[in-house]
Amino acid sequence: MSKHLSLRAVLAVVIMAAVIVLAAGGHRTPSATAQGSKTLRIAASWPSSLSIFDHLRFFADRVEKLSQGSLKIEPLAAGQVVPAFEVLDATSKKVVDGAHTVAYYWVGKNKTAVLFTGGPGGNFGMDLVDYLGWMYEGGGLELYQQFYKDIIKLNVVPFPAHPSGPQALGWFKRPIKNLADFKGMKCRQTGLNAEIYTAMGMRTVNLPGGEILPAAERGVIDCAEWVGGVEDLRLGFHNVWKYHYTPGMHEPVTVGEILINSEVWAGLTPHQQEVVKSATMEANIRWYARWQKQNAEALKELIEKHKVNVLKTPPEINIEFLKTWDKIAAAEAEKDPFFKKTLESQRAYASLVVPAKRFMFPEYSFAANHYWPEKKPGTAPTGPAPAVTKPAPAPPKK
Repeated sequence: MSKHLSLRAVLAVVIMAAVIVLAAGGHRTPSATAQGSKTLRIAASWPSSLSIFDHLRFFADRVEKLSQGSLKIEPLAAGQVVPAFEVLDATSKKVVDGAHTVAYYWVGKNKTAVLFTGGPGGNFGMDLVDYLGWMYEGGGLELYQQFYKDIIKLNVVPFPAHPSGPQALGWFKRPIKNLADFKGMKCRQTGLNAEIYTAMGMRTVNLPGGEILPAAERGVIDCAEWVGGVEDLRLGFHNVWKYHYTPGMHEPVTVGEILINSEVWAGLTPHQQEVVKSATMEANIRWYARWQKQNAEALKELIEKHKVNVLKTPPEINIEFLKTWDKIAAAEAEKDPFFKKTLESQRAYASLVVPAKRFMFPEYSFAANHYWPEKKPGTAPTGPAPAVTKPAPAPPKK
């Protein structure tokens, strides 16, 4: 009898110990190895040859490292799974897990989309930092998320990504000296910008980036806008056109987006979600800083190696663009309450920060012209950088 009691007691202790161990294990955070890693397939709206695709690669690298391998990104170039302009619907339907794109491609669904890219004219004179301030400090992110979820009713979660402005006016087969020269030309434009330029007298054609050069080579178009700098150099526009004008007012601030399917997003752990947010912000800053240097190098190459005439946009073209955009925006605000709500939100934020920054910040040209005088006002920089003058040595102390 005592032996049976002893055996039962031992078994009871063993079972209880096992239960305690299992219970403790159940409250542990699963490791990446135990849990297994997830891979998100993200489709871009551009070829893999462009530096803007490098942003997606950089984002993928940071996601994997920050998540310690529990989350990975597979970057997919335009056309690898779906065409450039179909990545939004493909993400919503979970054909792919996400997209690397820009919201003004979706103005056919709702014109408010353009306001989540920085918008024509800034909006209201905002620069990149101002726009991101509106997005994160002025209620813009909430409107952005509401736009996709409630207005166009798609299953995506958006994040501001890959800033790529200010952008050039574009490439032309002949010089343009004024608005009259601009009219009648057949030019590649997209989104709401195409509507604005059409109202200004241009004939527009909507093409993804990878189709612009073939259309130019066939003589289908007279001019094109893509981005400027290194992006345009890589696409090879200089092989067809030799007149390049900058800047434009259509995209003085351009912010793209990373979209994640809503169900895929919900399936990520809270830590993985924070990784995506942090990696997006880091990629934006690091890539944009590198991109500015690449643009300066590209400008030099376009002028000196490829003999491109890089010229300042005639002011009357940019002024007319802003006036035309203001009319189109006002008309759209009368028709669409959400467009009006978003536009007025941007106006309210800009009314605070833009006049203040204009007053407090020095003009970029102030110190730039002191250290790097223009050879001729309004002309692109060429040739080697001027030597830096070293200050005279201090006289020896007596």
